[in-house]
Amino acid sequence: MGDASGARILVGNCSWTDPTLIASGAFYPRGVTSPEDRLRYYATQFPIVEVDSTYYAPPQERYARLWVDRTPPGFVFDVKAFALLTTHGAPPERFPPELRGILPPAARRKRNVYASDLTPEGRELLWELHRKALEPLAAAGKLGAVLFQFPPWFRAGRPGRDYLREVAERMEPYPIAVEFRGGGWLDEERYVSRTLSLLEELGLAYVAVDEPQGFDSSSPPVAAATAPLAVIRLHGRNAATWEQRTTAASDRFNYLYAEDELREWLPRVRALAERAASVHVLFNNNYQDYGIRNARQMAALLDAEEVGDRVRPTLEPTHDEPQTLL
Repeated sequence: MGDASGARILVGNCSWTDPTLIASGAFYPRGVTSPEDRLRYYATQFPIVEVDSTYYAPPQERYARLWVDRTPPGFVFDVKAFALLTTHGAPPERFPPELRGILPPAARRKRNVYASDLTPEGRELLWELHRKALEPLAAAGKLGAVLFQFPPWFRAGRPGRDYLREVAERMEPYPIAVEFRGGGWLDEERYVSRTLSLLEELGLAYVAVDEPQGFDSSSPPVAAATAPLAVIRLHGRNAATWEQRTTAASDRFNYLYAEDELREWLPRVRALAERAASVHVLFNNNYQDYGIRNARQMAALLDAEEVGDRVRPTLEPTHDEPQTLL
């Protein structure tokens, strides 16, 4: 999907393997049951997908090669960074053997290990594993972005800003997208400006979000372009489950957007397309086929709007539009 400005707008889902999506039987045709067949089919329906599994365990080069082989030219993967790289914790049994083997004894006995539990050698290895694992996707032109989704305890301030600089340096030349879950980064207008300016300085893409408001983990629906890539992630608006500890992650995202709610984002997508070379619109309301249905709706709405733009008279562009759209 293109835009009158020339930007490439890609709409897709944040998973192709969610258990509730598979169990629903509403997306994959009968007989499409293997991981390979599912990805091949998904790639006939959408131009982009987000890889969620790499948050729970570091990416592996062999899987990246399979993803390249199973998708057509031009298909794009946005890959979530491993939990430890976003200040979350993870059970040591999910670590690759080479990293698990150099964990300090005390860390091996912990239920969840954090980056601070690693030795300097371990932290360096973790970054290197990420860079190496993503090389096949990057070489094939299929790496859209590496997504760093930070938790509420990743606070705005000098340590947080310094870590964002480290992320930019460590992951160069891969495109990086940054999503904040609260943390004060967007609490007031002056913080919004400071945060977006920092991301622009570092060449990191800001991730705009649609999500329940009023929680410590909430960020306002600010849309801004801070890099050649702009990203929008729509998590649904189920406030009742947003911060609940649910049996399955999909239960938190049990929300189907209405068409008028999707239309709210159309002018923001178009505005981002005016300022970025590409825009990724990803649905994370992974409950049954809700994300799939909404992604298809959004793509259709954008296509219909583009057709309308071609038949409407061209207006003189304005030059005083704000960089940030609320």
